Amino acid sequence: MDQRKCECGHTNPVGTLLCESCGKPLNVEVHEQTSFPDMRYEGMARRSQTNNTKVIDRVWNFFSSVKIAIGIIIVILVASAVGTIFPQQMYIPVPVPTEADVARFYTETYGTIGTIFYGLGFHNMYSSWWFVTLLVMLGTSLVICSLDRVVPLYKALNKPRLNQHKSFLKGQKLFAEGELAPEANHEAILDASALALKEKGYRIFRTERAIMAEKGRFSRWGPYINHIGLILFLVGTLMRSLPGFYLDEYVWVREGQTMAIPNTPYYIKNENYTTEYWSEEEMPEQLELKGGAIVKSYQTDAILYKNKSADVPGKKPDLVEVQKGPIVVNHPMEQDSLYIYQSGVQEMQLGALNFTVVDLKNNKKEIGLIKIDLYNPQPEQTIADGFTVRILDYFPDFIMGKDGKPATKTNLPKNPMVALELIGDNGNYNEKLVYLEGTILTQKNDPRYGLDIKMPDLVDIAGLNVRVDKALPLIYFGSFIFLAGVAIGVFWQHRRVWVQTQEGSIMVAAHTNKNWFGLRREVDGLVKQAELPVTIEDKTKAKA
Repeated sequence: MDQRKCECGHTNPVGTLLCESCGKPLNVEVHEQTSFPDMRYEGMARRSQTNNTKVIDRVWNFFSSVKIAIGIIIVILVASAVGTIFPQQMYIPVPVPTEADVARFYTETYGTIGTIFYGLGFHNMYSSWWFVTLLVMLGTSLVICSLDRVVPLYKALNKPRLNQHKSFLKGQKLFAEGELAPEANHEAILDASALALKEKGYRIFRTERAIMAEKGRFSRWGPYINHIGLILFLVGTLMRSLPGFYLDEYVWVREGQTMAIPNTPYYIKNENYTTEYWSEEEMPEQLELKGGAIVKSYQTDAILYKNKSADVPGKKPDLVEVQKGPIVVNHPMEQDSLYIYQSGVQEMQLGALNFTVVDLKNNKKEIGLIKIDLYNPQPEQTIADGFTVRILDYFPDFIMGKDGKPATKTNLPKNPMVALELIGDNGNYNEKLVYLEGTILTQKNDPRYGLDIKMPDLVDIAGLNVRVDKALPLIYFGSFIFLAGVAIGVFWQHRRVWVQTQEGSIMVAAHTNKNWFGLRREVDGLVKQAELPVTIEDKTKAKA
């Protein structure tokens, strides 16, 4: 005999707990209310409960498991927590133009743990393939979990059962049964019950010998609205990995420099940087600053250019000014969907070294000036007729390597070393000099030419955060949908009351997904107002 077939004659799909026709628990004899089957999906069969062995069914069953979804969420939470131990690469507070500089930053700043952090790829974790895969798995689980449950729930709620089997009514937490007098008018009893429930805001469904009243059905969709919000949120997050939808770059631009903004057709020029401080007259009260100062604003006067030839590989940039103005903290420069924020600064940094070449054999006669741009040094300069200066080698951040040879620690001019060759007398005389840490080292014991060190050029370097986030509206919309689902699920409840009469008896039962005390008060009011000959008994809540 087919175990899915109910005694009422209706054949139910595999996995059905309550008969789709009469509501009788299948293969379960209700002796106590606590043995009643799960009412969460009205006892309807879910796809994951069917006896299917195909690969697609196994994948469906895997992702429809709540335990799997929770496991994925835990892994994402743990990974996200690990990613916050140290700052992600985009938030490193100093310029790191190369990958070697990035690795060196984590090692020097955080030691061995920082090296491990970088080595495992956690410095760019939230855009890594495996973290994106986890988000895709979570989204897949949300979609399949929702479809696996919402379809049977919709079928059950769309066609509510009215003439329920006695075992169904008996299995509810709120249940009562009483005897009717032989002369009792069944129709009048149901009319009175329907009127009492309607006054409490219930929607009434009725047959000849039964009524089913319900309200707050929409609250059953609260969790699935949550899922929709989360899915939209995840889709918005994943859209950030698509070209053109998201950009979060950090560029350092020194005064006078024009720099390309990565992954965009735009260039940004730092015309001038200014840090403004509060004066004592502007202070609302006297403060003991002890020689310090309070910053009023950080501002970069910038020009934004667009490269008209950006779509032609290898072509020289053709820059057209599109916007000019200040970039102040919390007041970004905006162009289309591009936002440029003032986000950092390095003040009074070395920009250029200045020297005067002198003739030591001729009473230190000045021959000419040398300016060495530490960010873009010229290989050769002519400073006077017949006199040339060449740069033989340059190390922006000098260190002595393990092999005993000079090397650079970073690409930033923090500790510059410059090797120069002075060529005079129209090429008939040359001499090699080295500048290091404010000292001039000469090749010859009795050199003819020397260098007088002058005041270096100091520049301010503005840190600009460049952002494009076209997915943000979808993320906000998904968050709003999620909160709406939370509100629906928290503040409303799905309540149902059944009143059925039979020859010589009447049965009253009620069910809700939460707030049983409120439902009990309404059922007591129904019994009192309709003068039903029953007494509601307290029972243990049914298993969820």
